[in-house]
Amino acid sequence: MDLSHLPASPGVYLMRDVSGAVLYVGKAKDLRARVGQYFQKTPSDRRWKIPNLVALIRRIDYISSASEREALLTERQLIYKLQPFFNEMWKDSKSYPWLKITKEDFPRLLFTRQKARDGGLYFGPYPKLEPLKKLLGYLWRIKFVNLRRCQWEFSLQKPLDERKIKSCLYFHTGQCTAPCAGKISRAAYGALAMRIADFLKGDYEKLRASFKIKMEKAAAALNYEEAAQYRDFLNAFGHMEERVLVGKLEPDFIEKATGRTSAVTALKEALGMASPPTHIEAFDTSSLFGRQAVGSSVCFISGEKNTSHYRKYKIKFKNAPEGSNDFAMIEEIVGRRLAQLKKTGEPLPDLLLIDGGPGQLAAAMKAIRAADLKISVISLAKRLEEIYSPKFAKPLLLDRAHPGLRLLQALRDEVHRFGITYHRKLRGSSELEG
Repeated sequence: MDLSHLPASPGVYLMRDVSGAVLYVGKAKDLRARVGQYFQKTPSDRRWKIPNLVALIRRIDYISSASEREALLTERQLIYKLQPFFNEMWKDSKSYPWLKITKEDFPRLLFTRQKARDGGLYFGPYPKLEPLKKLLGYLWRIKFVNLRRCQWEFSLQKPLDERKIKSCLYFHTGQCTAPCAGKISRAAYGALAMRIADFLKGDYEKLRASFKIKMEKAAAALNYEEAAQYRDFLNAFGHMEERVLVGKLEPDFIEKATGRTSAVTALKEALGMASPPTHIEAFDTSSLFGRQAVGSSVCFISGEKNTSHYRKYKIKFKNAPEGSNDFAMIEEIVGRRLAQLKKTGEPLPDLLLIDGGPGQLAAAMKAIRAADLKISVISLAKRLEEIYSPKFAKPLLLDRAHPGLRLLQALRDEVHRFGITYHRKLRGSSELEG
C-alpha cells in the first residue's frame, strides 16, 4: 500500500475497509513510520489482530495533530465515538486524568478523572500518566511540592480534631507542612499552592535546567540509572507542555479533518511531489500606484491556518516612478522570509505558493537560489487558475472541484485578505498623517 501521502508528524490514522467503514483508529508521533510498521513482512507488533486487520485495509485517512499528546486525546475520543472492531481498549467512557489543586483554605494536589466546576484549578489532561507520577513523586521528595497529602476536610472555621492530627503519619514524619496544627499560615501555604500552579502552567525552566545538569553529572560519573531518572523527568516536562487543542468532537469533525488532509494528499499527487506538502506558505504583494507597498505571507499546516507563521512586510525595494514592480517585491518578501527561517532554524515549508504567473514564480525562484535552499515552489494565476511549476513545461489546469486546487485557492485568498488588511491600515495611517 502506498503510504507516501502520510506526513512524518504527529496525528491519528483511520484504517478503512472496502465500504469505507473504520476498522481501526491509532495514534502516532510519526504517522508514516508508525503505519508503515503494519505492512512490514514481519510486523513488529505480532498480536493476532495485525494480519487480520491488514488484509481488510483498503484506505487510510489521517488527522494531523499539534503534538503526540493531542493525538492521544483525539484517538481516545474517536475510538469512543466510532467503536471500531479492532480497537480493544478505549471503548468505554473512561477519561484521561487531570491534576487538580482543590479550592480549600489549605488546598491539596490530586489526580482526578472528572473535571468539575467546583472552583478548583485543573491542569491537563495527561494521557501518559506514569512519567508524570514519577516526576511528582520526586518533587514531593525534594519538597518542591509540599502540600498536605491527607484526605481530611478542615478549614479555618472548622479546625481538624486534635486526635486525627496526632494519628497522622505525615505529621509525625515531617512530610507535611501541617497547616492543621497551625505550623504554617494560610498565606504562606497559599504561596506554596500558587508555586505549584505556576509550575503546572508551564514554568519549568529552572527545574529543567537543574535536572539537565544533574543528568549530565550522573552520566559523567557512569551512574546511568540516576541519569536515566533525570532523562525521564525531562521527558515528563515535554509531555506536560505539549499543545492540546482538542475539545469535544463535533459531529462532522472526522469528515472535515480528513477532508483537509485528503486535499493535501490530492495536491501531492497533482504536483508529483515525493511527500505531502503538509506545511505550505503563500506570498502576495499589494500597493496603490507603487505607494505604501507591502507584502504578506500566510501558512497552512495540514490544510489548516497556522497564524503563528503569518508575516507582514513593508517593502524596502524602491519602486520605479511609473509604478510598482511586482516581481522585485515578490523576490524581496520571499527572500526575507527564507532568511528569517534560516536564522531561527525553524522547519522549512514543504511548498511555497506565489500569487501570480510565471514572472512572479521566476522572482520567487531567484530568492530561493539566493538563499541556497531547496524548496518546492509554484504560482497560481487567477484568470484561469493555472498552476505554474518549474517541473512543468506547460501550466497545470486542475478541475475546479479538485480538492488540491481548492486548498491552493484558500491559501491564495487568505494571503490576499491578510495583505489587503495591512495595506489599508497603512494607507489609513498615512492619510491621517497627511
